[in-house]
Amino acid sequence: MQGKTLVISGATKGIGKAIAYRFAQNGCNVAFTYNSNEEEAKKIADDLEATYKIKARYYPLNILEPETYKDMYKLVDEDFDRVDYFISNAMIYGRAVVGGYGKFMRLRPRGLNNIYTATVNAFVVGSQEAAKRMEKVGGGSIISMSSTGNLTYIDNYAGHGTNKAAVETMVKYAATELGDMGIRVNAVSGGPIDTDALKAFTNYEEVKAKTASLSPLNRMGAPKDIAGACLFLCSDEASWITAQTLVIDGGTSFQSAC
Repeated sequence: MQGKTLVISGATKGIGKAIAYRFAQNGCNVAFTYNSNEEEAKKIADDLEATYKIKARYYPLNILEPETYKDMYKLVDEDFDRVDYFISNAMIYGRAVVGGYGKFMRLRPRGLNNIYTATVNAFVVGSQEAAKRMEKVGGGSIISMSSTGNLTYIDNYAGHGTNKAAVETMVKYAATELGDMGIRVNAVSGGPIDTDALKAFTNYEEVKAKTASLSPLNRMGAPKDIAGACLFLCSDEASWITAQTLVIDGGTSFQSAC
């Protein structure tokens, strides 16, 4: 990955931050987005450059306005001479998901639409822009984050779970149509991972305890677990893997079905 470039959305915390560091460790340049905390983004970029001697740049992006990806990529073009990997990672929580996070009878179109925009539309536009650049360098790898909430029941997760199922299907269509360009497209589906986004759930402690009890490994997932999977899927070792969803859940999905 020396001299290649990763573009990833939402890398100032949690899974995105872990991915950025994992790729940088392997000599990959990193272009990442942030929503509001520019100070933290600068801190991370400076640390990546100082620690791993790669180029790191950060850009503001609101994934509820996915069309702004086009302007963001123009800035990436000014800072980097190539794009090899794109990971659609950023997600929304808090006020933006009101009406989308809750029991079925409390779901409302506005919240559901916001989740779809941030999950599916953002993946589509971000991937389209990445693919244009990957084609120029002979191909690349695209990944969308997903979750096992579309495989097993998670309380209050109907809005997110159904949209994760949608983005996994979009991944398969993208993979089928971008293969001739040498671009592989996959999804990484994580079980509950200990992040700030999960902590925003009203039943966080319950989910954490339940996950650890269900996993044969007796622990909850960590951001580094997802980062390792992304690194593998973007590596040459995964050169014949496309249109797939790699489930990283500590065995919890199987236990839930028992």
